[in-house]
Amino acid sequence: MPRRSVIPDPFRFAAEGASVSGTVALKDLGRLSDVLVDTSGEIAYSLVGEFGLDRKARLRLTAAGVFPMRCQRCLGRMEWPLDIDVVLELVRPGQSIPEDELENDEFDAIEGAPDLDVLALVEDEIVLAVPIAPRHESCDAPRPVKGGEKESPFASLVKLRKNDGAE
Repeated sequence: MPRRSVIPDPFRFAAEGASVSGTVALKDLGRLSDVLVDTSGEIAYSLVGEFGLDRKARLRLTAAGVFPMRCQRCLGRMEWPLDIDVVLELVRPGQSIPEDELENDEFDAIEGAPDLDVLALVEDEIVLAVPIAPRHESCDAPRPVKGGEKESPFASLVKLRKNDGAE
């Protein structure tokens, strides 16, 4: 089990411009285990606190690595490059997010609850970044075994109709 990095006060972390970085093993990303072909390897991440000119606390999260996934077209292994760079605006617990901030594409808002679990945040952002149906840029769908073409299930209906008309 990886050592958990916790930020006791995310707002103070941002105001001080503090940072934390490290790596997380793919095998420790439990919510992603079903999309990975193999769990060897790791993801490098960095979390940096920022205090914007608008006097709002933010966290900049970057994460990079390679995800060994299964192509949903050819079912072969593919190396999907993970490259996350996201800005997260901190909102006080229980405070609602203003409507205009929900529509801002420059950053996402998260609740800045005490004892923020960095690895859980990293995993959350990876889950959001992973494609629903990963595919190679160019590949062919799998072919039937032995090179034979599979007969359509409707072909037998056509045969029945021909036999029906012959009587």
